Amino acid sequence: MFLLAVLPSAQSLKFDLPAQEADEASPFCVSHYVDDETQVVVKVSVGPGIHQKTSLEITDDSEHLNQLWRKDSLSEDRQRATFLTKQAGDVVACFTNVLSNGYRPDPKYTRTVDIDFDIGSETIDYELLAKQEKLKPMEVELRKLEDMVKDILENMEHLQAREERMRNTNESTNERVKYFSTLTMVVLVSLGLWQIFYLKQFFRKKRLID
Repeated sequence: MFLLAVLPSAQSLKFDLPAQEADEASPFCVSHYVDDETQVVVKVSVGPGIHQKTSLEITDDSEHLNQLWRKDSLSEDRQRATFLTKQAGDVVACFTNVLSNGYRPDPKYTRTVDIDFDIGSETIDYELLAKQEKLKPMEVELRKLEDMVKDILENMEHLQAREERMRNTNESTNERVKYFSTLTMVVLVSLGLWQIFYLKQFFRKKRLID
């Protein structure tokens, strides 16, 4: 069974992932919406789990499900995936937890997964930036605020663009409904007039009316 969960605004999620047999294993997926041309850092680690192999594949939600990152055997050490999105949409992280041969699924065979999405300005290492540009603490904080404001403005522009697309779609749909309703009325009236004319001709032939 394919499960899909949308990450909350905190962009961090922790959950227990049951182990499955290899021939019946199905992915558990989480997703996060990201704008195009946006830097993304995904940090993930898994808890201890004997006789279990946990893999992760990160893709976009395009028609071809382009692979952005893959790790076949996650460990307790925190893994870090960095990539730049090509188009706006959901970034989907799918986990699969497979049991070693000869072992059957059991509630004791689970691994705790900890995944965190850093997006846009959240991916910037401000400590490194401060060393490179010799920034003072106050300047670093101002840089953080500036980057946060940029992210907010980009999100607002994205929401505005989506609103415009939805409004255009609604207006187009309303126009089509109006034309369809008008056409339906014309057809119904025409059929009604034709029925009246046909019945009058029929009754006249039968000499039931003059």
